[in-house]
Amino acid sequence: MKDIIIHLLKGFCGLFFGDNPQRAIALFGEPDEKEEIMDEIFNEKSTVYHYWDHGFSLFFKDDENKGLHCVEVDNKETILLGEKIFELKEEEIKVLFKKNAFPLSETEQHAWGEKRLSFDEAFADLYFEKGKLISINFCTPDYLGDINKLNLN
Repeated sequence: MKDIIIHLLKGFCGLFFGDNPQRAIALFGEPDEKEEIMDEIFNEKSTVYHYWDHGFSLFFKDDENKGLHCVEVDNKETILLGEKIFELKEEEIKVLFKKNAFPLSETEQHAWGEKRLSFDEAFADLYFEKGKLISINFCTPDYLGDINKLNLN
């Protein structure tokens, strides 16, 4: 497999947000596992293609278009904003995002020890355990933009 590259706001490797599962299979082969999940916030189903051996999962909307809307990555070789992101420390990641016009929006420390950094303008959440980056979730602006329609205030 070629380099694992995150293209914030656009897609993942050669797969773009909105692309269908067939395009993913053409690029990455059959997934190791497929899973149907329900997003309780948006009341939407998604089909997840897990590529466990490659360290990523692809989330496709369960609608007429079946478009890619979210990606989760834990592959330690992943390149983001020109850097091997999993090799950077938390402060270096914050600086890298800010340098690329994506300031830190929110930090949350969970009781079980995981820490989340959110970069809302990049539609990305980065998760840490014991100071080490363990996973990255990033989505299409169209998908996360739907949260504004919910009036969660």
